[in-house]
Amino acid sequence: MFDHVSIGVSDIKASGTFYDAVLKPIGYTRLSDGESALGYGEKDAGLWLLATKKPVPANKESGLHFCFVAKDRAGVDAFHAAALKNGGTDNGKPGVRADYSPKYYAAFVVDPDGYRIEAYCGK
Repeated sequence: MFDHVSIGVSDIKASGTFYDAVLKPIGYTRLSDGESALGYGEKDAGLWLLATKKPVPANKESGLHFCFVAKDRAGVDAFHAAALKNGGTDNGKPGVRADYSPKYYAAFVVDPDGYRIEAYCGK
């Protein structure tokens, strides 16, 4: 359905460091590198970080979050650990979410700008 998603970040370098670390364990890398925009994906950039002076204010009750597909549970675990080591905060430790599905394995974090992100594996 979506070709890509773009989010505004307050510090492009810090956000680049964070997303480099958290996306690598689940198979995504920085594919585009600029002073004001960074693109991430596997083959094509599907997530864009855009430098902005006014990112959308964090609101944990908005329902907004972004979920990344991981190839395996180890990737989900590594995503979560990398987030915590690189300025993110825990929003749900890695584990099965049986209320979603018996095989729904996910971890939830909040990035340095307050965006809620998730890594998920259905195996």
